[in-house]
Amino acid sequence: MRGGNIRIDISITKAVTRPRHIVPGDTYLITRRCFARHFFLRPSEFTNQVVLYCLAVAASRFDTLIHQFSVMSNHYHIVLTGNLPAFMQYLNEFVAKTMNAHLGRWECFFAPGSYSAVKLTDEQSALEKMVYSITNPVDAGLVSQSSAWPGICTLPRDIGTSLTVKRPDKLFRKEGPMPEEATLTLAPLPAALNNSPETQIAELGELVAQKEAALREQLKDDGRCFLGRRAVLKQDPFGTPQSREPRRGLNPRVAGRDRERRREALAQIKAFLADYREAWLKFRDGIRDVVFPHGTYALRLHQGVCCGPGS
Repeated sequence: MRGGNIRIDISITKAVTRPRHIVPGDTYLITRRCFARHFFLRPSEFTNQVVLYCLAVAASRFDTLIHQFSVMSNHYHIVLTGNLPAFMQYLNEFVAKTMNAHLGRWECFFAPGSYSAVKLTDEQSALEKMVYSITNPVDAGLVSQSSAWPGICTLPRDIGTSLTVKRPDKLFRKEGPMPEEATLTLAPLPAALNNSPETQIAELGELVAQKEAALREQLKDDGRCFLGRRAVLKQDPFGTPQSREPRRGLNPRVAGRDRERRREALAQIKAFLADYREAWLKFRDGIRDVVFPHGTYALRLHQGVCCGPGS
């Protein structure tokens, strides 16, 4: 650059971003937070309709199974199985554009950086994350039970049922490419994690009831009370929680009660990163017939690189 002696090697800076290991059939807990913890997703008839509509369209378009999801005022959780990067890009883009227009703002809607994606390696960890997502409104001291949350929060009994939502009248063109309505079916966990949907629903319902009872007791012991539905609905979308955001915590990529499965998943990611690095260095040097490891996503999609078979 002129006026100095700084030189940036673009090929090296591009390698700083850690590649994503995307394997079809993996199940994840997804978390995405709003910018500066603002209540941009505060429950309302319009917000609920927009998020559910965008979620249903994205799931259908990218063949993604949604097992559970909850939308809090300043973040959301989804337990899903499917085409993770494409699904998330589409969902976040349309939710952000629509809600920003609704709120009369132009800045970034979600927090800087990417979403959190935790791979769930076994049935128990998947159920635990679903319980965590379902009971989030109670854990936050907002309502006494998840079914009272005025926003979107799917419950154990919703598994196997379908939700149909019409395209919002505001901010969506009637003659545009978006469908007039979209349907989302809550799918049970994959067979690899749970062979019986009925057993899953029953166990999940019991775990949720136990967790909510424990959270209510803890709140009572702390001398606090729940905020309540009315107060939640009156929140200022540009407001933020009074509590301080935890910082410098762990950002896990894998969760699992089965220690061996967890170790195996971590070993797979470690091996993938090592193999990817080796292949990328060759690719950077002009070797175009190099084989990247199975699970390579961005380079396969955008550069058409050759990838090895899955194990």
